[in-house]
Amino acid sequence: MEAPSVERKLAAIFAADVAGYSALMGRDEVGTLRTLTAYRVIIDRLIASHRGRIFNTAGDSLVADFASAVDAVQCAVAVQDAISKENADRPVGEQMRFRIGLHVGDIMVQGENLFGDAVNIAARLEALAEPGGICVSGVVRDHVGTKLPISFIDLGEHQVKNIAQPIKAYRIGGKTSPTAAPVVGSSLPLPDKPSIAVLSFANMSNDPEQEFFADGIAEDVITALSRYPSLFVIARNSSFTYKDRAVDVKQIGCELGVRYVLEGSLRKAGKRIRVTAQLVEAETGSQVWAERYDRDLADIFAVQDEITEAVTIAIAPAIADAEQQRAMRKPPGSLDAWAAYQRGLWHLENANSTDNALAEKYFQRAVDLDPNFADGYCGLAMARIRAAAGFATDELGGASRLAENFARRAVALDSNNAVARSCLSNALFLLGDYHGALAEGACALELSPNLALGYWRRGAAMIFSGQPREGLRDLQTSLRLEPRGLNLAHRLSQVSAGFYFSRAYEEAVEAANRAIRSFPEYPLTYRWLAAALGKLGRVEEANAALEKAIAVAPAVFDMYVRQRAPWVRPEDHAHMLDGLRKAGWREA
Repeated sequence: MEAPSVERKLAAIFAADVAGYSALMGRDEVGTLRTLTAYRVIIDRLIASHRGRIFNTAGDSLVADFASAVDAVQCAVAVQDAISKENADRPVGEQMRFRIGLHVGDIMVQGENLFGDAVNIAARLEALAEPGGICVSGVVRDHVGTKLPISFIDLGEHQVKNIAQPIKAYRIGGKTSPTAAPVVGSSLPLPDKPSIAVLSFANMSNDPEQEFFADGIAEDVITALSRYPSLFVIARNSSFTYKDRAVDVKQIGCELGVRYVLEGSLRKAGKRIRVTAQLVEAETGSQVWAERYDRDLADIFAVQDEITEAVTIAIAPAIADAEQQRAMRKPPGSLDAWAAYQRGLWHLENANSTDNALAEKYFQRAVDLDPNFADGYCGLAMARIRAAAGFATDELGGASRLAENFARRAVALDSNNAVARSCLSNALFLLGDYHGALAEGACALELSPNLALGYWRRGAAMIFSGQPREGLRDLQTSLRLEPRGLNLAHRLSQVSAGFYFSRAYEEAVEAANRAIRSFPEYPLTYRWLAAALGKLGRVEEANAALEKAIAVAPAVFDMYVRQRAPWVRPEDHAHMLDGLRKAGWREA
């Protein structure tokens, strides 16, 4: 028998299958098959209308060939658009999403069947695609060029099964437009600090008037986040170009050059509204933070302000946590200035002498990598002060003056950097310059009204300059803005000091115990606990706290008790000593 003839041709191969098909069948075989049949009618029609030919189907998958890469890409985009619209009109349980892979290559034709690496590569690309997405090879990208108004997002090279050479892969993004202005195939580099785009919030209610309310919240969040010196925030005119467009956050991150995307929605029911928001890491599509806010719609502007503030003060710490985790995952040899700084903050947060030394090492590396990096000098100032004031590993006076030099260097590099102003406030406070400390703290908060560090620095200066009640308000605001994270041990310790100087000894004990539960190695808090318990006459507990204060860090205890720190007024020092004597301390 004569073997059937085999011919070769160049073709664009289209491979598609259903995401999570086995799980869908496991839940509802009959319903899933009914949905698949309905969707296949749509897909088959679109393939035919784009001059394609289906040559293989098996279960939930199909393979088709096109004479033109442009036709194949247009068909794939049309299929995903049609399926997306069909899903929107169906109950969740009846929805189905497809992955599509495209490649151009030489194939063998034998009767109605096609063979060759091009078919296999298209199938492998389809497996790389996201549900509802399209993944194409570099060959397809080159064939299409600028012929279609779509963007290509580089996914790098992938080694796929049974293919010898790595395959260059791209994900197809959304359609381009004059207002969005992304360049086909382009992406913007990430800034040297965390970057975020706030999208317009979707109005999910039937009331078109709520459109203005939803946009207003997003605009106010953009304005508020722009005041954080650690964030690079995309302007409204750029981020709002994605309004009413179904665009993947990964594409947005690529086109705008941002690491994080904030998206949200608004629903109104009667006199109540519900606003939801979620922060997504654009590169991975993973959710960093999410929250829901339910409010009575009495005063629309007051509600808008309240939700804006709540969203804003939640986002900054969430990004800070994410940035530190990113930095800790990097090999030390690959750290840039920002990552080295973040790694330093992570160690500083642990509030012990070993980590403090490591923090200073990473801050020094940050400024070595970038001598104009203001935040790196702030880190050096914080670490050096912590070494002296918190762990007595450095001479206090020299460390304070060096911290002032570092802080002034940071301010000179960036006078509008609120973190730098806050660090200078702290350095001046430690030198006993309350007036300068309060002025720099106020300047920091004028630059960044929601900066937790600014409220802490100003609050500490108030507490130790004879205004403990006012200082406590600032410290409580700092803890509300940043309930975890940087310098929490020291902030909680100073809250205890603030209550002690206010003669609120029960509250001082409560604050000290809260700090000790989280940071048992941090020595300063035990002193305030012992003094407050002594004032309350709880002698046995006070004596135990006093013994702990001395045992954890004898040099630190001696420095603060036998000497008087420059920032502590004589009357406040005497007040502390009285409490410690009632706890059982005796001068040798």
